[in-house]
Amino acid sequence: MTLVDARPRSAAIRSAVPGKRRKRPFTLPLVLLVLFLIYSVAPVWWLFVSSTKNLSDLYQSFGLWFAHWNFFANVRETLTYDNGVFGQWMWNSVLYATAGAAGATLIATAAGYGLAKFRFRGRGLVFAITVGSSLLPGALLAMPMYLLFSKIGLVGTIWSVLIPYFVNPFSVYLGRVYADGSVPDELLEAARLDGASELRIFTRISLRLMTTGAVTIFILNFIAIWNNFFLPLFMLNGERTFPVILGLYSWNEQLLESQGDMTNLVITGSLLSIIPLAVFMISLQRYWRSGVLLGSIK
Repeated sequence: MTLVDARPRSAAIRSAVPGKRRKRPFTLPLVLLVLFLIYSVAPVWWLFVSSTKNLSDLYQSFGLWFAHWNFFANVRETLTYDNGVFGQWMWNSVLYATAGAAGATLIATAAGYGLAKFRFRGRGLVFAITVGSSLLPGALLAMPMYLLFSKIGLVGTIWSVLIPYFVNPFSVYLGRVYADGSVPDELLEAARLDGASELRIFTRISLRLMTTGAVTIFILNFIAIWNNFFLPLFMLNGERTFPVILGLYSWNEQLLESQGDMTNLVITGSLLSIIPLAVFMISLQRYWRSGVLLGSIK
């Protein structure tokens, strides 16, 4: 063997050794992740920094850094303005989001369980219609629902926003996915042989097995209802019934109508309005992480 023939073979041997493998470049993914992190955190950072400024500093200082600390004064003014209407808006949002998400979760898990575990004629068509309905934007349905609820006299009441929240086609789709993945058919057959009714099987067995998926559905509905703007805008006509997102919009409208500069109140209220969502997501993160993983695997 010549020296020329040995060189390529020795290079091939070195490349085959695990310790000699060339490391994959991670520079581009790391840069993209850092940019995505900055893109995600920058609005929250700006919101927090701006909520610490008074009106003059808000317009005259650099937007991404602090000036004179006025945070607690802004919070106090936000909570006490107009006889504490902001606190009422926060309570309304908690009520709408909690009740609406609970109702939507119960209906979605029951409907998804029925579509997953019962065989009946037209099941595929029902599921296809459900999936197709989830593709319709909510803003498109706001006006038809307003006309429907005005016919039955529910416009302006709490039911005009709660009843539409109870029906969520995408949650039904998730309910079927989680029922397929977490409730074995053999367990249901064994329960039926023991004489358990279908309602008892669902409430005592299936619903407990679907806890992770049900909590995930609840979280997604809670966030969607909390951030819903168009439905309360159409349905509610009293300021005391507004959720916080619509209430802040009304304050911004007063600013545009030159009824006083309320920019600091709108910014501080926006910061306060995301705190419950942050606490909610952190406290239930172990559920939605495992729930999203289960749904992605299925």
